[in-house]
Amino acid sequence: MPTELELHIRTTPLCDSHEHLHSEQAYVTQGPDILQNLFANYVTADLIVAGASQAALDTLLDRTNPDLRARFAGIQTAWEAVRHTGYGEAVQLIARELYAIDELTPAAIEAAQPQNEALCQPGQRLHILRERANLDHVQVDNFCRPCRPDPSGPDFFFYDISWVNFCNGTPDLQNVAEETGVEVGDLKSLQQAMATVMAQNANVAVAIKSQHAYNRTLHWQERTPKEAARALAAWLHDPDNFSPEERLCLGDWCTARGVELAIEHDLPIKLHTGYYAGHSRMPVDYISAGKLCPLLARFPQARFVLMHIAYPYSDELVALAKHYPNVYVDLCWAWSIDPYSARNFVRQFIHTVPANKLFVFGGDTSWPGAALAYAHQARTWLNRALQAEVDEGLLSEKAAIALASRFMRANQYDCFRIEKKKQQAIGE
Repeated sequence: MPTELELHIRTTPLCDSHEHLHSEQAYVTQGPDILQNLFANYVTADLIVAGASQAALDTLLDRTNPDLRARFAGIQTAWEAVRHTGYGEAVQLIARELYAIDELTPAAIEAAQPQNEALCQPGQRLHILRERANLDHVQVDNFCRPCRPDPSGPDFFFYDISWVNFCNGTPDLQNVAEETGVEVGDLKSLQQAMATVMAQNANVAVAIKSQHAYNRTLHWQERTPKEAARALAAWLHDPDNFSPEERLCLGDWCTARGVELAIEHDLPIKLHTGYYAGHSRMPVDYISAGKLCPLLARFPQARFVLMHIAYPYSDELVALAKHYPNVYVDLCWAWSIDPYSARNFVRQFIHTVPANKLFVFGGDTSWPGAALAYAHQARTWLNRALQAEVDEGLLSEKAAIALASRFMRANQYDCFRIEKKKQQAIGE
């Protein structure tokens, strides 16, 4: 029989603070077949690491090939090796929640394929996320601008303003000019263009977002206008010969201007920290959250949301959240990367950092079925973390329930101003 804590976690609407969801149109017209729904997510990296070939993976995800058995056969041995990882657990949850499959076999996959057609119909994307996953709302980084209201759920789908190319020091000036009408030729016009980008998108957006840790160090330093102007001139003159030093300089300057604009428009700044998606490339000297300390100290008025618990540098992130009033921590993706570490992180956080600083879920996925599974996974492991606190006498069940409410919903509503965003979306 479930405890009161488990029932509370199961039934409380969960804020989803990070996804990469495809649009309603893309989902309906180009939505996944059953093997894509099951495997077109982070498990592909585990399958490669377990020994599957890229060719087998490409075949697995090729929806033009109707032979489901043959497509699955190429990765079946690797699947057996990864089924108990966090990524593998999520695949099994997709199978169970979407198709009532308890054991992934070729026969079970073939038998469930007809069910998939019913899932890729208009309105099902929202239904899966809101009713079946019991999500309060979803925050989407779709790697582009501008941010437009989603007619399939204007008070449910919110967007991040992508700032990654600015932070990388490689601003996409042609796209910026098309968006804003501002042709960038110097630092003043670049700053004007960035201000226009923010003004055009801030009402729909819930944050600005950058994952520049995939391309450069998270370390930030103050850059003078003179230094940034020289770097921009080099980028405008010959992008192919833009030096790493010039790129870092321009990226640092653009990052700072983005933070200033986020403060002006009352938006948090989401930053990828820690572990990389994919496999076989992760320069660990780029990714630890502690490298952000100069930026955090420079802008105390900002709200920085540091994502993915900076795995595997999570202890460092706990220290940052404890020390800096302007730092919030997001467990998005962390439950599937390493669920045991995420569980232990929650327990450590409770006894170290003020309780208003933690967000417990973001699926970081492209398809709603995967988000459903990752939400289920997050609820299960959050319950394990908090129940362990109760079992060891460190929390009462009442206190654990109160913390669950904070981590699942209340903290996100406060940091991202969700009530205001929802009212704006429906025109109140």
